[in-house]
Amino acid sequence: MSATLESHDLSVRVDGTPLLRSTSLAVDAGEWVSIIGPNGAGKSTLLRALVGAVDADGDVLVDGESVRSMKRMERARLMSWVPQIPTIPSTIRVFDYVLLGRTPHRHPLAAERPEDVGVVKNVLRDLDLHHLSDREMDSLSGGERQRAVVARALAQSTPIILLDEPTTALDLGHQQEVLLLLDRLRRDGRTIVTTMHDLTLAGQFADRLVLLAEGEVKAEGGAIEVLTEKNIADHYRADVR
Repeated sequence: MSATLESHDLSVRVDGTPLLRSTSLAVDAGEWVSIIGPNGAGKSTLLRALVGAVDADGDVLVDGESVRSMKRMERARLMSWVPQIPTIPSTIRVFDYVLLGRTPHRHPLAAERPEDVGVVKNVLRDLDLHHLSDREMDSLSGGERQRAVVARALAQSTPIILLDEPTTALDLGHQQEVLLLLDRLRRDGRTIVTTMHDLTLAGQFADRLVLLAEGEVKAEGGAIEVLTEKNIADHYRADVR
């Protein structure tokens, strides 16, 4: 299960203000790319444009095919994503919420299949949520809720997974747990795109970093190439000497 992901000249404007400027990106099948940059750089906007959650000029291709011509469910079988601020029904159980990730693989009126239940149970176990499966989502801590949102995306079983700040609200142990699971999925061939504010973790786990600032790609490559004193000083306004 693998696929390439490309964007060509993606641009997003809101009320006349450009948030993303002709951004092009190419992610190989089985590659983990992490989008980094200061606050307001356009990182979340880029992910939203890639999954079609915001209107954008330009194009997005999966395995060379434009997703613009695809129906919503067809696209959902190719790309899953974890937004920073997800919409979560307050009284839904954790198990049922994660099961929603299986929706693109089922007929709209069909009950869940044993295969769907098995996928959900495996994901809950992988993210240390199995003991919370009967709890309501609004009863969880911030970190537990974040892991449940990641679990829903993983249950979608897509070749491409996009995650906007997936370790936000997680303690150190669960940060490592989520990132190691993503690393395992990458080694199994999944294509991973994340935004991350922790530059150390981004450099440690991602195959390639893309530095975004003012809605434009300013640098890309390995951690040594991107996380230079000059780039950090120019775009983060930080002195790391």
